[in-house]
Amino acid sequence: MGHLHLNINQASFCPQKLESYIGNLTSYYTDKSNEPTMVSASVIMFVLTGLFFILNLFSSFSDVSAILNPKVRLFLSSALSLFLPVMSYLFSEAKNAGYSTASARTADLSLMAGLILAWMLLVELLRKKVDEIRMRGYSSTIQRAGRVAWLGSLVFFNIKSAGRKAVFSILWILCATKVVQRIAFTEVGKRSYAHGKNASVLTSYMAQMLEHGEHRQERRLGSANDVLKRCKYIVMGEKELVKEATADGYELNEITPDDSIITVGKVWELAETDQRLKRLCLSFALFKLLRRRFEHLPAMTDEEAHDCRNLILNGLYNNNGQTKEAEAVFQVMNDEVNFLSEYYHSVIPVVFASPFFLLTNYFLLPIVVTVLCFMSIILCGNGDVSYAFGSLSADNYTLRSGVAKIAICLLARAAQSPPAFFSIVDLSTTVFLFIIFFYEEIWEFLVFLLSNWFMVSLLCNYTAKPHWRESPTVSGAFRRLLCIRNKMSHASLNLKQFSVLNLRWPLNLPLFGILSLAVEAKTVPDSVKESIMECLVEHDRHSTPLTNGRSVLDKHHLSQQLSWACMGDSVAEVILTWHIATSILEVKRPPQSKEEAWGRTATRLSKYCAYLMAFHPELLPDNQEKAERVFEDMKKELKRVIGCQAYYFSSQRARVEKIMQSAPGVNENTTETATGQGDQSRVVLNGAKLGRSLMAEANKWKVLADVWTELIIFVAPSNEEDRVKGHEDVLVQGGEFVTVVWALTTHIGVSRPPPTKASRTTGAQPEA
Repeated sequence: MGHLHLNINQASFCPQKLESYIGNLTSYYTDKSNEPTMVSASVIMFVLTGLFFILNLFSSFSDVSAILNPKVRLFLSSALSLFLPVMSYLFSEAKNAGYSTASARTADLSLMAGLILAWMLLVELLRKKVDEIRMRGYSSTIQRAGRVAWLGSLVFFNIKSAGRKAVFSILWILCATKVVQRIAFTEVGKRSYAHGKNASVLTSYMAQMLEHGEHRQERRLGSANDVLKRCKYIVMGEKELVKEATADGYELNEITPDDSIITVGKVWELAETDQRLKRLCLSFALFKLLRRRFEHLPAMTDEEAHDCRNLILNGLYNNNGQTKEAEAVFQVMNDEVNFLSEYYHSVIPVVFASPFFLLTNYFLLPIVVTVLCFMSIILCGNGDVSYAFGSLSADNYTLRSGVAKIAICLLARAAQSPPAFFSIVDLSTTVFLFIIFFYEEIWEFLVFLLSNWFMVSLLCNYTAKPHWRESPTVSGAFRRLLCIRNKMSHASLNLKQFSVLNLRWPLNLPLFGILSLAVEAKTVPDSVKESIMECLVEHDRHSTPLTNGRSVLDKHHLSQQLSWACMGDSVAEVILTWHIATSILEVKRPPQSKEEAWGRTATRLSKYCAYLMAFHPELLPDNQEKAERVFEDMKKELKRVIGCQAYYFSSQRARVEKIMQSAPGVNENTTETATGQGDQSRVVLNGAKLGRSLMAEANKWKVLADVWTELIIFVAPSNEEDRVKGHEDVLVQGGEFVTVVWALTTHIGVSRPPPTKASRTTGAQPEA
């Protein structure tokens, strides 16, 4: 009765033709000679589809970023690099299995081979998820063009029936369109004054602008808003600025109030625009100026540094000496770093964002592609329109009967038939690939529409075109889009937190190394932002050099007692010494309620600098090899001081107790460790001695907050090519907090002089 009931259900759901189709579909899994090949293809595609599905499922809609996590990109790129050759082999095996008889050789491509070919085309469409849009070079584009050409040969030389060839040719046209798009992006980008040539144009523009001495004098007068309204940094419109190329740059036109060249000052004069969007335009203008550091163009002059310092410290930060907005400054700098990240590592064409590009790329191009697809269908039918469109359903049984019916019929068989189960997996994989493809297209459009790039472009057009502001339709649409963008949460500025006293099994075993599992991200507190800005303003006001903390000790009258803690052979040693002291105080003397802001500033910056030591030593002032050696020596000393078992298994509090028991007294000589280790690392014990000394100070957390503020500012500025390259490399991860501080110090002219034996750790000073 059970078998009879099953057969009745199958008969009701599966007509005779559908039964025949499913028999052909499952036959590849019933043939033992073909089973390994077919199962391998199904498993590979199921896993890859799952990866793409998870990647899109957990994409954060609140963070409209055009950057893919580099670890995910590396993994997917590695997987996809093997995908085409493996699947080409499986396609060949499936094709040959279908041609096993002489009569079959005259038939069309087998169902399984066609399914594998469809997977290859769909994965090629999804490959753009891991391909960066680059303004220079064609290496990745050429490779992609080669893959698409190979897939085209498989489609047009293996499929005979008009209807099937038409369907596959549509998928191939979509793949070819993506390649043409990437080539167009590269060509337009490298030839455009707004993109590829922009840094060179702005170098000439800044030199020309600063030739007028009265400009800088005017900027020093009036309120903060007046300073910003007079700012002539360019946001958009460079194409109208260039008159002609010269031997040493570009000859440029003068900017007038009525032209289409948009400056920060013109944007700031719009009374109806909110401050968030105005600051975004300032970030965009500063991002263009900072690009010169990454493209090996001349660094900013002293005069430009003075001008930008006045803009940021007297315009953006200090509102006529009354309101200090550290949050606004760091918001501008963070947006600037995000612009840099997306410019160099975007997988979505947000760099070209403009109303014209929106119309061309997302409305006109789909129309052109649709026309090409219709032409392809007709050509596959040899020019016979009615036959061509009729063959789409006649030659593609899946389209004629519907995926739902096939799925129901397979489900009825799956419980008792393994081949039917694998066929369901194949069908599900194909459907999911189509869903992911459409989801990706919609997601790209939304990210583009809600990106900072498009917001800046809209505001610049809104500023340059009075009829936009006068049109209720345009201004209403602009306000609604802005309202949606403002309601979305934005990626916050984070500090990665890592403590060397939290190293424990298995994170510090040689097999594992130091893994990112020991790192957590915390939002940068307002106290940190305010402390950094106050420190920069203080040094600018008194023209005192930045140090690695010694000036703070002088200010607190602790130089005589604690200056030894700032006299290490490298900045790395100073950082670790103060980090261990801060970690000890966090356990032994946690900040009280009135010290919470200072304690938060000190501990967050301390753990962030320790994170830089462990994960990004290339961003520190020291030679990278030296910084890495100091860190490794510190780990060995820590293990020696607290013992092997405690090193791998104890808590932070237990480690602190062990270290304090081994630490020298406050009045003991620190030139050697208490155990007489001589030249061996003494960072841990020196940090313990420093912590013991600070415990006696009433304002210890204020001292620590000021020292760490000075240290992070001392670490950040650099014009050295190795350090700039280090900041460029971390942009693919969205940038680091120290990159944000580096951008700020670069703009206001704070630099660290070349290291010498006398000044290796003494300080940096604002450029004159």
